[in-house]
Amino acid sequence: MPPRTNVRPREVEKFRRLAARWWDPLGPMHSLHAVNPLRMGFIAREIEVRHLRVVDVGCGAGLLTESLARLGARVTGIDLAPDLVDMARMHATQKGLLVDYRILSIEELAQDLPGIFDVVTCMEVLEHIPQPAKVVGSCARLLKPRGHAFFSTIDRSLKSFVFAILGAEYILRLLPVGSHRYASLIRPADLRSWAQSHALQLVRSAGISYNLLTRKFSLTSQPDVNYMMHFIKT
Repeated sequence: MPPRTNVRPREVEKFRRLAARWWDPLGPMHSLHAVNPLRMGFIAREIEVRHLRVVDVGCGAGLLTESLARLGARVTGIDLAPDLVDMARMHATQKGLLVDYRILSIEELAQDLPGIFDVVTCMEVLEHIPQPAKVVGSCARLLKPRGHAFFSTIDRSLKSFVFAILGAEYILRLLPVGSHRYASLIRPADLRSWAQSHALQLVRSAGISYNLLTRKFSLTSQPDVNYMMHFIKT
């Protein structure tokens, strides 16, 4: 197996340590639990995933992966943290869900199974990768023609620094401190450019906002902090 160069070991270790409490809705990943219905709603409004072959890139312990499986998708989840994959497998078994979990990088999967998947989801992953453009390319390589790619990440802007890092991590404690590095955040224009260079055409984008009073996430038309994008492979 070739060395995995497009990975930050500290990032993998950071999330590996959260494996035991990943499925605790009141634990350190509670914001992920809160935003997951919004992510699934965005996907479900765009396409019908039932019977489609889907790969969830950077699946963690399987929160989004299981949601896709419950909608009838044939799901593969990949992650580089063995503890997270073990937790994902155990939780899926407990819930009676059939999910194919693998300890694998997206580059390795794209080399083994190019053009196999109908849908790729890559949520809250790109900002943790040294070369996110390469991940976008691998996502495109995994897709069949007319396949769908869904990404979510965080804009690199002053507003994002204030709200997504200072606010969410240090003040509101929605995320563990140190979850994100400002320099690794990704401007929407850059994501669109990377996708276009790999024959991924933008279909829809949406921002994600957080209401301090209701403590709920909602979609907005402004992708200037957290945002999601849907592409189709031309």
